[in-house]
Amino acid sequence: MKRLARRFTSLPIRARLSLLVAAAVAFAVAAVSVTCWFIVQGKLYDQLDNDLEKTLGMRGIEAQAEAAVSNCSQTPTPLNSDNGPPRSGYFQLVMEDGTPCVLSFSTGSVNVTQGDKDVIDAADTTSGTFRNGTDADGNDVRVMVLPGLTVTDPTTQTSSKAALLVALPLKNTQGTLNDLALILLLVSGIGVLGAGAAGLAVARAGLRPVDKLTEAVEHVARTEDLSVRIPVEDESEDEIARLSRSFNSMTASLANSHELQQQLIADAGHELRTPLTSLRTNIELLTRSEETGRPIPPADRKALLASVKAQMTELAALIGDLQTLSRSDAGTPADRVQVVALQDTVESALRRARLRGPELTITADVHPWFVRAEPTALERAIVNILDNAVKFSPEGGTIDVTLRGGELTVRDHGPGIPADELPHVFDRFWRSPSARALPGSGLGLSIVARTVQQSGGDVALSPAPGGGTIAAIRLPGAPTPPPALNES
Repeated sequence: MKRLARRFTSLPIRARLSLLVAAAVAFAVAAVSVTCWFIVQGKLYDQLDNDLEKTLGMRGIEAQAEAAVSNCSQTPTPLNSDNGPPRSGYFQLVMEDGTPCVLSFSTGSVNVTQGDKDVIDAADTTSGTFRNGTDADGNDVRVMVLPGLTVTDPTTQTSSKAALLVALPLKNTQGTLNDLALILLLVSGIGVLGAGAAGLAVARAGLRPVDKLTEAVEHVARTEDLSVRIPVEDESEDEIARLSRSFNSMTASLANSHELQQQLIADAGHELRTPLTSLRTNIELLTRSEETGRPIPPADRKALLASVKAQMTELAALIGDLQTLSRSDAGTPADRVQVVALQDTVESALRRARLRGPELTITADVHPWFVRAEPTALERAIVNILDNAVKFSPEGGTIDVTLRGGELTVRDHGPGIPADELPHVFDRFWRSPSARALPGSGLGLSIVARTVQQSGGDVALSPAPGGGTIAAIRLPGAPTPPPALNES
């Protein structure tokens, strides 16, 4: 059985559907055919039973029954059609001990069974019982046993119970049933074959979209071409259409991710090239000085070492930003997300910002707000926003920080951002032409945008009235912590 199950599951889905449809139709047809055959059999037997009952009303049966005991051994002589039933019927009297007495107009004798004796012994009515049996020659007959008769032996004048057996041959009835069974078998076979063919056709038509989807997946696996799309009717809402839409959405997301990955690699390579080239040049100068024995002037040597240190610092910061951005692209694991007191995170970021811009005045108006986010990533995003404000603020300038109702705003009084550059400020490695001389990798705001989006919020930069820039971060949350946090 297990082997058959394994072989069945190894078949193509079309073959399995065809077999299942054929099996279901075969079961239904078999059930209907068997039911039909038994219904027809019952109707034919009912008709035979009615014919048997009608024979009791024919003249001559009762008279022959009274004389049956004395002439059982005589050769039966047929009656005229006016006096009794035709010769195709069986008529005999059965005594209480099972002795049959064939009536003179009977076609032949019917084999008596133990059941007939039991009926005679137990009978107290004249209602007949019906059964199938055989005659003396082994032919099948339909028998009606009518108990409740009393027969008196003319010789001994003794009375005994008896029953009248009336039978009709089953040859014609069985022939009709056999013909019906053959017809039903042929019709069932044709129906099953037709159902299998129809099931195969339906499976092919229904699985055609699956074939297209399979071909598309195989094409993507073979060529890595993520531009493949499966045409789907807009109004279709069946499972195949949903699967096709899901596949198209998946390939679109993969294509976008692949494009972003390629862009990140290209941009990272471009950004890494500058500090690496500078490092290589400075190190080569120091190495050549050692190899040739020509010392570099102390001031120049100090400047070279300071440049190497600065380039290494910039390179380390760039690598750190790339790692942070790659983790953001991969998503934030659920076990690292927790309820964060945003006001505490802002206060921590403000302390770091004041250290980096001691000449600036940073004011803060912070109100409680609790959000769900990754604490480290959220603090880094806020630090990046404050770093931008510190970087572009003039010496002695002011930075205003406000946290109210889940909206964090950072307003600086620097030169501001031109309107044509605002759409690009969150792009990776993008830097304003006026800021390319300043330190940085162009990834800070990209990290901010990705972190805020993963926390369910949004971030925007806009020009401030009177000059400068306003950075606004909106995060969903509540002014009070969840009950579980309060309990802890």
